[in-house]
Amino acid sequence: MQKGKINVQTENIFPIIKKFLYSDHEIFLREIVSNAVDATQKLKTLSSLGKFKDELGDLTIQIILDKKAKTLTIKDRGIGMTAEEIDKYINEIAFSSAEEFVKKFKTKSEAEANAIIGHFGLGFYSSFMVSEKVEILTKTYKKGGATKAMKWECDGSPEYTVTEIDKEDRGTEIILHIDEESKEFLEEYRILNLLKKYSKFLPVPIQFGTEKVSEKIEGEKDKDGHDKYKEIEKPRIINNTSPLWKKKPTDCTDEDYNSFYHELYPMTFEDPLFHIHLNVDYPFNLTGILYFPKVKKNLEVQKDKIQLFSNQVFVTDSVEGIVPEFLTLLHGVIDSPDIPLNVSRSYLQSDSNVKKISNYIMRKVADKLEELFKKDREAFEKKWDDIKVFIQYGMISEPKFYDRAEKFSLLKNMEDKYFMFDEYKEHVSATQKDKENKLVYLYTNNKESQHAFIEAAKSRGYDVLVMDGVLDNHFINSLEQKLTDPSFKRVDSDSIDKLIQKEEALPSKLDETQKETLKKVIEKNIDTKTFTLSFENMSESDMPFLITQNEFMRRMKDMQQLGGGSAMFMGDMPDHFNLVANANNPVFSQLFEEKEEEKQDAIVKQLYDLARLSQNLLKGEALTNFIKRSVENIK
Repeated sequence: MQKGKINVQTENIFPIIKKFLYSDHEIFLREIVSNAVDATQKLKTLSSLGKFKDELGDLTIQIILDKKAKTLTIKDRGIGMTAEEIDKYINEIAFSSAEEFVKKFKTKSEAEANAIIGHFGLGFYSSFMVSEKVEILTKTYKKGGATKAMKWECDGSPEYTVTEIDKEDRGTEIILHIDEESKEFLEEYRILNLLKKYSKFLPVPIQFGTEKVSEKIEGEKDKDGHDKYKEIEKPRIINNTSPLWKKKPTDCTDEDYNSFYHELYPMTFEDPLFHIHLNVDYPFNLTGILYFPKVKKNLEVQKDKIQLFSNQVFVTDSVEGIVPEFLTLLHGVIDSPDIPLNVSRSYLQSDSNVKKISNYIMRKVADKLEELFKKDREAFEKKWDDIKVFIQYGMISEPKFYDRAEKFSLLKNMEDKYFMFDEYKEHVSATQKDKENKLVYLYTNNKESQHAFIEAAKSRGYDVLVMDGVLDNHFINSLEQKLTDPSFKRVDSDSIDKLIQKEEALPSKLDETQKETLKKVIEKNIDTKTFTLSFENMSESDMPFLITQNEFMRRMKDMQQLGGGSAMFMGDMPDHFNLVANANNPVFSQLFEEKEEEKQDAIVKQLYDLARLSQNLLKGEALTNFIKRSVENIK
């Protein structure tokens, strides 16, 4: 029996490990299981190099939970360790067996060496975050000499013991005696969820417990002639050892990609719109599959849908800084051995390989979108409403992506026709220039509530864009900065003739004295804190009252609600509207001629409420009073 002290710089290493090694204690299982996979992969590599000549046999890693004994065991049939290796790799924390192994065999088989999970450093010691005692039972694959099975034991102090034991099979068992504070890890559902989270795609089979499955009984039928089934219990294998992203794109079908998408997101019932298979080995190693999901209009997006792996070991689903911000809206997986496992995200964001990876992913996404657009524009247009949020987000946030996206970004009008930026400019340049020869793009963000304004624009031969996406407000601002020619104006931000002013202005049927008299009558009956009254000379057929909202202030308000930068300094902006009285509508001439004040008030209130109703601004008591008044007028 050997006793000793772990070769560390401070006697306080274990309290530090318990509290600070990882912010999330559940990581211990990832580390220990990954080490077991590492040991197994090493044995497979040795076998392929002819350095291990025995049968590999079943290499399944077993996770065994014993709630009564308060233990969790991780058992592999990998290379195991000798007493000397225990001393080197367990007692001397600074060494990493995986790192040394890769260096040793890299020149002989680089592809296989890269398949080994390495760089775990303090991985094994994460077990002490949840354990009051840890045991290692191990037997090396090596033959002869000092190759007896060994048991290493430590209770969380710097003292440990190493003794010889009887163990028939090669490999290592790590037995964690779970402490009182961590008894959650003695629950089957907790371990199962952790294994599914961190070990779902590890390259060696991992078994945890058993599961019941239905099995067909060969040769037996029920009375209706259907196959008979029986329920059997079989070992529960946690992981898919050969995930789709590890395969060559040429070997994968669309059905494969959709099936894998549902394997990643079992609660998602819709298929993705399309996918991008990433596969590069220079100047860095990266594989993965990114999916464009269907996005609801209210942007129910979770930015934790891209899963980051390092050699099939789950690292994180918080990938901001690792992939461009706008692509965090995508779903899928990224796997790169060049991304270190156990470092903070701030470190990842400054890592040069990570920056290269980020740029590469952005370029590949742009390539795919451009390819789809050029290959079948009609099919691309059908997907546009679903994918435009990704493209707009990218164009707003990434200048390099904007330059690429100009080749496939579209604008859609009320007739559901799609235009590239240059195409739309040509489409409206003959009709939608104002008296200063400036191009005006009219748009709606709500076809229903702005219907009257849209019809007024169409009656004058103008085209109206549909900009009703969650990011369109920000996107318009970006386009106005990039496209020097047009200004964007929402179709209800003013009367149509003021939005696109021409030289010929309509004369007014009311003189200034009449307007001033009517102004007093109107303002007496409206909410002047919310509405600012003005008279304009519009067509006789236009509505008596028009409610508009200043384009700039409305955009600021919309951006504030979406959480834009203006929210910080604009405060909680109250809604404010313009109430435009059409000086040429005959009703105002009649109103001026009406001498009874009570009748004047009733007419103004009814017109004012009709205008508010058309904009969904009439609610509560005001709506009740309007209905009562309307009924009385009918009587």
